[in-house]
Amino acid sequence: MNQENPRPRSLFEEPAAKASAEQPVVPKHPSLSWKLLPITGVILLVGALLTLKNTGTNPAHVGNPATADAGVQGLPSLLDLGSTTSIPCRMMAPILEELQKEYKGRLNVRVVDVNRDPAAGREYAISVIPTQIFFDASGKELWRHEGFISKQDILAKWTELGFNFEKGASRDEPR
Repeated sequence: MNQENPRPRSLFEEPAAKASAEQPVVPKHPSLSWKLLPITGVILLVGALLTLKNTGTNPAHVGNPATADAGVQGLPSLLDLGSTTSIPCRMMAPILEELQKEYKGRLNVRVVDVNRDPAAGREYAISVIPTQIFFDASGKELWRHEGFISKQDILAKWTELGFNFEKGASRDEPR
């Protein structure tokens, strides 16, 4: 009686080869997989290096006032990171222009389009646009906001942080 082995096979176990006189069992040769191993390794290494290069942030530059022009002329600064293609960013544009004009000489306002300068987005580790970052006169980050923010809310936040931008107020020190 010729019965097959009733023991269940694992998923990784090859079925037993049936040897016959007509068809000899030929062992598999690993020579092809060994030839592909170095090529696969090089491809994986290059991919990993490109990924790290394109997605890494440099912690030394996060919040770096030199790159944001924060503290220019000893002024507090508002950095807006956004895009001309984003509706909330386009809504922010006239507000930021008003702030630049109205508070010139008292508040430095800078707008960066992260589509044109993607390094700035990585530099400040933003995940949403628009993002507004508030810096004191020395370039220290004080607060950040994600999304649309009104002119009144921006000015209220500066007041909350201790800054008064009314004419005649001291520009170097918070209230």
